[in-house]
Amino acid sequence: MIRRLIIGITGASGAIYGVRLLEIARTLPEVETHLIVSPAGWLNVDHELERPRHEIEALADVVHAPRNIGASIASGSFAAEAMVIAPCSMRTLAAVAHGLSDNLVTRAADVALKERRRLLLLVRETPLNLAHLRNMAAVTEMGGIIFPPLPGFYQRPASIQDMVDHTLGRVLELAGFANTRSPPWLGLQNSN
Repeated sequence: MIRRLIIGITGASGAIYGVRLLEIARTLPEVETHLIVSPAGWLNVDHELERPRHEIEALADVVHAPRNIGASIASGSFAAEAMVIAPCSMRTLAAVAHGLSDNLVTRAADVALKERRRLLLLVRETPLNLAHLRNMAAVTEMGGIIFPPLPGFYQRPASIQDMVDHTLGRVLELAGFANTRSPPWLGLQNSN
């Protein structure tokens, strides 16, 4: 059975999260990925990762244009397991919080919420102002999950890749997929 995962990449720093999520999803059996990248998202992919667009698009099973609000993923009849916006700009967060379906990223997120499907937003901005916090609260009240990509150091990451993979392992777990990237915390091993 195919399980669909929608991945949005928007114009906040942290393009590595969305791209690495695509790479990991390719290793998961029966996962079909649908990618939407905003124009500002492409700018960040180019600036932060220096990878060509065709290479990123090749990681996805289906690529959707951000202005195509008539795409399959814009309908509740399109059965997707979850949607992850990684990274999620504060502009995208605000649009989702206020139901502004003005592009395919925000429309697909709105569909996820109305259909009571998993929606995870890897919001990227600091410090947070009151509008950011209120928008996060609104999305949470609607059933979305706010997941700032903050590294956990208890697993003693040795590289940026370790930190990214640990975060995405948790994201995949919350989205209903297998977490193959971050082992569960087993507690401190006391030597006493």
